[in-house]
Amino acid sequence: MENSKFGFSSFAEQWNGRLAMMGFVIGLGTELLTGQGILSQIGLG
Repeated sequence: MENSKFGFSSFAEQWNGRLAMMGFVIGLGTELLTGQGILSQIGLG
C-alpha cells in the first residue's frame, strides 16, 4: 500500500513539502519585488 498516491504516503508527503517550499519562496519573492507584506497584498494588512 506504500505505492498509493492518496493519503499519508511518501509520494504525497514529498509533493506537499515541495509545493510548500515553492509557495514560501514565491511569497518571499513577491514581497521583495512589491515592497508589501503578504497580508497587505491580499488586503488584510
